[in-house]
Amino acid sequence: MRSYSALFRTPEFTPLFLATALRSAASTIGGLALATLTYRATGSPLLSALSMFGPQLAQVVGATTLLSASDRLPPRATLTGIAVAFALGTAAMVIPGLPIGAVFALLFLLGLIASLGAGVGWGLLNEILAKEGYLLGRSVFNMSNGLMQIAGFATGGIMVAALSPRTTLLTAAALYLAGALTTRLGLTRRPPRLSGRPSIAQTWRTNAQLWSDRPRRLTYLGLWIPNGLVVGVESLYVSYDPDSAGTLFACAALGMLIGDVTVGRFVPPRVRRQLAVPLLLLLAVPNLLFAVGPGVWTAAVTVCVASVGYGASLVQQERLMSLTPAELSGHALGLHSAGMLTMQGVSAALAGTLAQLATPGAAMALMAAGSVCVTVGLAGAGRRVAATGAGAGAGPGVAEQVVEGRASSGESAGSVS
Repeated sequence: MRSYSALFRTPEFTPLFLATALRSAASTIGGLALATLTYRATGSPLLSALSMFGPQLAQVVGATTLLSASDRLPPRATLTGIAVAFALGTAAMVIPGLPIGAVFALLFLLGLIASLGAGVGWGLLNEILAKEGYLLGRSVFNMSNGLMQIAGFATGGIMVAALSPRTTLLTAAALYLAGALTTRLGLTRRPPRLSGRPSIAQTWRTNAQLWSDRPRRLTYLGLWIPNGLVVGVESLYVSYDPDSAGTLFACAALGMLIGDVTVGRFVPPRVRRQLAVPLLLLLAVPNLLFAVGPGVWTAAVTVCVASVGYGASLVQQERLMSLTPAELSGHALGLHSAGMLTMQGVSAALAGTLAQLATPGAAMALMAAGSVCVTVGLAGAGRRVAATGAGAGAGPGVAEQVVEGRASSGESAGSVS
């Protein structure tokens, strides 16, 4: 499957795509509004960063308790319920006078729910598409996430300025409801991929199984850490320049879109396998410029160029699927998403703390430098695996593929949660 038209002719792909795009837009608009509201109320870079990315810290709890449900729940009902929960939770944050502690409690709960949704949603995509179509399909989701982030951050910035953060949050809640309706009406009823009841014990057993294979373990680390540290850079856009944060986020999303289109559609597989380290270095190195406090337009160009590096995630997700039994695809992808988003939340907290102690620009440069160091270290570990034969049977390109990054993550804010 090498054409976009073939993807959209595949049954159920289009409604899953539309529902995910709506949730991505909702997450983008709502995240910017909440970060702005928090910064206005507290003046704290740390709390502002945590309000936007902190819910992802709950992913580590979900990864250790809920992931066995990813392959044991009916996808349509689960995704619909998760979207409704996000709509209600987002609307609740609009309540006047809601204490900041209550806001973060709601965010933690939504983050916990999201840890389940990613595994269910991406596992369903793996079912809908033939194996050879997964990379192209995932690239389309990533491109949509990039477009929704560009439009969402631009629109959210205008709405926050022209209306209010609370009105913008209500708009996000409405978009979540639209996503729930699309899922309910557009997807067919499917049975769970695995039988049996989900449990914490089963979650731990499957996590241990997935983690026990060294090539797969390095793949997970590459998916989680380098891009997570760069998301820590992004979490400080609001405190770096409150009036232009929407512009910076939109430019970062544009760069991510360019990377996804290029890697997912135009780069041949043989070449793609060699691009992991260069793309992740591209993702981090330009952000070192924030150490000197560039103006908004220089910063916008910088983050746009750097974010092209997020295209590395597509190849690594394909790599992860090649190393994972089909019946565990939902759990494996859920673990990838939960770990990635947890690292993004940890990085947002770390970046916010550094910004409290120094300046947002200095903290952003330090986070980018950390990403460079991790990328180089994981590349070395991958070469040692290849040299010792630890990755035997795992396919070519182990050394090149162990350090690829974020599921556009949009999956930061706009995944199939």
